[in-house]
Amino acid sequence: MRRNRGGARRSNKRPQKARNDRPDRERDSPKRFAAAPREQRQTLRQLESVETLLSGIGVPEQRPFSPDPFQLEALAAIEHEDVLVTAPTGSGKTWIAREEIRRLLGQGKRAWYTTPLKALTNSKYAEFGLEFGPENVGILTGDRKENADAPLIVGTTEIYRNQVFDAMRSGEQVGTDFVIIDEAHYLADEDRGHVWEETIILTPPRIRLLLLSATVGKAEEFAKWISEVRGSHVRVVRAGPRPVELRAAYLSRELQLYPLFDEEGKFNREVEQFTKERNPGFRRRR
Repeated sequence: MRRNRGGARRSNKRPQKARNDRPDRERDSPKRFAAAPREQRQTLRQLESVETLLSGIGVPEQRPFSPDPFQLEALAAIEHEDVLVTAPTGSGKTWIAREEIRRLLGQGKRAWYTTPLKALTNSKYAEFGLEFGPENVGILTGDRKENADAPLIVGTTEIYRNQVFDAMRSGEQVGTDFVIIDEAHYLADEDRGHVWEETIILTPPRIRLLLLSATVGKAEEFAKWISEVRGSHVRVVRAGPRPVELRAAYLSRELQLYPLFDEEGKFNREVEQFTKERNPGFRRRR
C-alpha cells in the first residue's frame, strides 16, 4: 500500500475494466460486424457464403417413391408411340426405361438399351443385372460380349447400329421389340452424330424408340424430324423443375471455397482476385 500526498492509503492494483454483461446477441450485433476490420468482415462474409453454398448437402430423408407426372405420361405413351424425354439429370429418366423393360420381359419380348460410353454401358449392365436377374441381361461393346442371347441387351450405340446393318444385309429382323437411346443429344456430335442419325432412320417402325436426354435442344424440331424419317408419331415429354439444385463454386490454391455467384445471381467479385493473380492485365467487363 502507498500513501498519497494527503496521507490516505491507496492500492497498488490497477482498476479493472467494467465487465461487459450484455447478452451475446447484442455483442454480436450487425453494428459490431460492421465495426470489425475489413479483412475480418471479408472472412465472415466468405464463411457465410460457403455455409449457404453447402447447406442441404447430405443423405436426403427416406420417403416412399411416387412417380412424377412426366414419368407416368412417358410410360403411358411409349406403349403405342415413340417418346422423347427431356429432363435434367437426376429427374428419373431411367425409371421410365426400367418400367417398360419390366413390362416387355413379362410378355416374353426383347429390348435394347444403348449408350454412347463404355463406362455408362458397364454401369447400366450391372444395374439391370441386379434389377432383372443376370440371366436376363447381356452386354455388347467393343471390349465385352456376354450373354448375347439375353432378352435385354445393353450396349454402345455403334454396336446396335451395326446389328441393324447386319439385319438389313441378311434380310432378317432386328432381334428386339424396343430400343432405348440414352444420351440422345449425341446426334449433334460432330464426329459420332451420324451413328445416332443412322440408328434412328434405319430402326424398323415396328420397334418403338424411347429417347432420353438432359441437354437436347429444340426438342420439338428433333421429334418432328424423327416422325418424318420413321413415319411414326413422337411424343415430347418434359420434366418439371430440376430436383437437384446446381451450385457453382471456385476452389482456390489455399483450398478456400468461393461461390461463383452472389445472392442476387451475379458474378461473385471476390473470385476476381484469383483471376488478377494469373492475369495482371485482367479487367472485368461491365
